[in-house]
Amino acid sequence: MSAESILKRTVFFISDGTAITAETLGHSLLSQFANVEFDMRIIPYVDSEETALAAVQTINRAAVDDGCRPLVFDTLVNPAIREIINTANALNLDVFEGLISKISAEIGVQPSPVVGHSHGGVDTQNYKSRIDSVHFALDNDDGARTRHYDVADIILIGVSRSGKTPTCIYLALQFGIRAANYPITEEDLDDNRLPKVLKEYKHKLFGLMISPERLVAIRQERKANSRYASFQQCQMELRAIQGIYTSEGIPWLDVSEMSVEEIATRILQVAGLKRRISG
Repeated sequence: MSAESILKRTVFFISDGTAITAETLGHSLLSQFANVEFDMRIIPYVDSEETALAAVQTINRAAVDDGCRPLVFDTLVNPAIREIINTANALNLDVFEGLISKISAEIGVQPSPVVGHSHGGVDTQNYKSRIDSVHFALDNDDGARTRHYDVADIILIGVSRSGKTPTCIYLALQFGIRAANYPITEEDLDDNRLPKVLKEYKHKLFGLMISPERLVAIRQERKANSRYASFQQCQMELRAIQGIYTSEGIPWLDVSEMSVEEIATRILQVAGLKRRISG
């Protein structure tokens, strides 16, 4: 296989539930291969022979199209369903199988797999926390609403297009964190101070920084050749907001070369937040 053929690979995340667990673990492992472009696809709710066979067809089609085997991460509990998936022309990476057998050998107890256990029981509360947190992030996005900031776990601030919204959604979905975000506008930067509405919540604020070059590239996709997307404008805004972070003692993170997963995890560490959901 040539070097060119391994620069791009298709990856499937498969589960009898939402596939969040398979996707989260898969992302973590694949992030170690920065020079490979992964086409990531999710196939959730594979809980019957029919859905498993359909998934195998999809995987095999990708293998033919790509000319190489896809990678498959699965969290399937039902052995019969897993056996069907394992017939696909792919590198099958079962998230549970190897770990469960090692745990069983260590504690001397045979597992009794039941489909849905990885998503039910205690996870019922996890699911509610995820949904409530996502709703909170959407309702408190981009400074549109501020009256619920008293119950926010964190409020992300930064210039326009610095990654606040996707980070808030990821914090909500993966960790159950109630994250709001507020854009610091050019008018705020001219005043060289925090907007009045944020002052009483300064202890909840966390700033995002980004390189001028990266910000220009992102803004060009939205408003090409505009003042808003010019290097001079981006550089001016970033210098001003960094000054606010420093003068107000607001913790901040340079997210220029970071994935949303890395950003969210670092924010939890730096801000000392505890995840509201288990697993």
